[in-house]
Amino acid sequence: MENVLLTAYVWKRQTAADLAYIHQKSERWIRTQIERASVPEQTLVPQTTPVVVDMTFWGRSYGMCVFRSPTLKQNLWWKESRTETPWLYAEGLRKLLSDGWVFTGATIDGKRGVAQVFEACGIPVQYCQFHQQRAVTRRLTRRPKMEAGRALRALALTMPRMTEDGFRKDLCDWHKHHSTFLEERSYALHKKRGWEYTHRNIRTAYRSLATNMPRLFTYQKYADRHIPNTTNTLDGMFSQLKNKLAVHRGLRRARRYKIISVLLLGKRKTASQKFH
Repeated sequence: MENVLLTAYVWKRQTAADLAYIHQKSERWIRTQIERASVPEQTLVPQTTPVVVDMTFWGRSYGMCVFRSPTLKQNLWWKESRTETPWLYAEGLRKLLSDGWVFTGATIDGKRGVAQVFEACGIPVQYCQFHQQRAVTRRLTRRPKMEAGRALRALALTMPRMTEDGFRKDLCDWHKHHSTFLEERSYALHKKRGWEYTHRNIRTAYRSLATNMPRLFTYQKYADRHIPNTTNTLDGMFSQLKNKLAVHRGLRRARRYKIISVLLLGKRKTASQKFH
């Protein structure tokens, strides 16, 4: 019975009130049955695969870190956390490697320090090109006022269609063409040196592209490893996750984690296994 109720609660978007009405029980009884249901463990056989890792948040104090195989289309490991740190990713990686998983590459969103976690284990790292484009847009906006900003954003948007050599050359050409513009300075009495760069946002956007360049085209260097160039496989899943959770507002942390775990396991897996 717990299995039936949990499946309806999670996958059919039915609330405790809906289920109480359907089964002619109290809402308290329904919640008790759901609490008794336990989530089955992930039973995938460890194998060789690329991995996509990212974290999503509900508010500022609750998030979920997920490791996903894009080729298997299965989530391999997840953990709730209040903050996103390299140590969290290191914990997941250690667990999966100890289980026997072999990763041909890792696609991440570019958070500082996370790349070193995977590279320390000899795993090539691909920065998500979509996240890189968003980082540039945050600095330049969707409609930059300056010609240099418009050209830089247009260049960033060509990234998925470019090779590393081609993109690097175009970025160098852009920098050379706008070098005088980028060096313009303005008086800033609040600064100790008395000045600051006038076009700081454009400089920051350029520096982000230049700094991340070595990891933006990893998927091309290891074409036979099937490394995704974006974290889209997780981004889309996170959207569905939040959409289903939105039906159940005000959840206790334990019940929220249970629902998230069922969703991350996948409908076919949870539907075919019994809850004890």
